[in-house]
Amino acid sequence: MDKISIPDVLTLEETSEYLRLPIETVLNQAARGNIPGRKIEDNWRFLKAAIDDWLRSQNSRSILLNQAGAFVDDDSLAQLRESIYRERGRSEIGDYLADV
Repeated sequence: MDKISIPDVLTLEETSEYLRLPIETVLNQAARGNIPGRKIEDNWRFLKAAIDDWLRSQNSRSILLNQAGAFVDDDSLAQLRESIYRERGRSEIGDYLADV
């Protein structure tokens, strides 16, 4: 299987593909400063490393779900998360925070 090469600097369209989000969502969120990027004249550019760091951030799960619109109005999300963590045998917050 061929390995796909992703450039270090992404265009708006490439970022949309990389995040698997509509272009309009990426554009709106970048303009609001929610997705790390720079507007250069009329063009947006995104550092892949900054996008990766943003995705790994503590709140990226909630931010990305809200931006994509997934589960926003789904009343069963809390119950689904609870059942997932119950099956994992740990709390959603994680045991490492219990000592803080």
